[in-house]
Amino acid sequence: MTTRVAVVGAAGRMGSTVCQAVEAAGDLELVARLDVGDPLHAAHLGGADVAVDFTVPATAEANVHALIDAGVDVVVGTTGWTEASYGRVHEHLGRPGAAGRCVLIAPNFALSAVLAMGFAARAARYFESAEVIELHHPAKVDAPSGTAVATAQGIAAARAAAGLGAMPDATAADPHGARGAVIDGVHVHAVRLRGLTAHEEVVLGNPGEQLTIRTDSFDRSSFMPGVLLAVRQVGSRPGLTVGLEALLDL
Repeated sequence: MTTRVAVVGAAGRMGSTVCQAVEAAGDLELVARLDVGDPLHAAHLGGADVAVDFTVPATAEANVHALIDAGVDVVVGTTGWTEASYGRVHEHLGRPGAAGRCVLIAPNFALSAVLAMGFAARAARYFESAEVIELHHPAKVDAPSGTAVATAQGIAAARAAAGLGAMPDATAADPHGARGAVIDGVHVHAVRLRGLTAHEEVVLGNPGEQLTIRTDSFDRSSFMPGVLLAVRQVGSRPGLTVGLEALLDL
């Protein structure tokens, strides 16, 4: 059976790559390309079963609510989500008019990145220290990246489950913010540099040893297997799913 797909943000770098990937897939059909200013109503979605959103953080949540109301399942690659915004989508999906609708929001669709996040969370309980460094192109509008935030949260949750306390850090003064952001007690550092695409490094340390987990995406095509996996499977997971790992056998 062919799945009909609409792409929101189709004129952007990621959106246009998604359009190409959908068109190249034998079991998918691209039925609508939508961008800034286009209404997200059922009449404009070309009969889509699934809509894919790669837009900007300022509009992504509103897009998801509109697409739920339009009666389609939604796959979201736009980052910048918070627990509050996840909560509003979860609440919307619980309304009678949204019964059976499915939304998957993933901070990263690169399979290497999803695996790196999972490996970091599994390793975190065995190390005294862990920090996250994310590196992206300078056109990225949010920092830290959604992937880095999710990685830090996974590390923190694993440490908490293992009963570990705060990581050692004698820093008493940091007037310039050199220690980076702190997500659930985990330091996260963002680099924006010309020539980069999307990269993340998790460094874990113990006395006398260090483990480095790194993922590198050199081209936007690296995200497409994960996007297509989500498009094909989102309809089997009613409600809100956060993270591509839910679709993988991890």
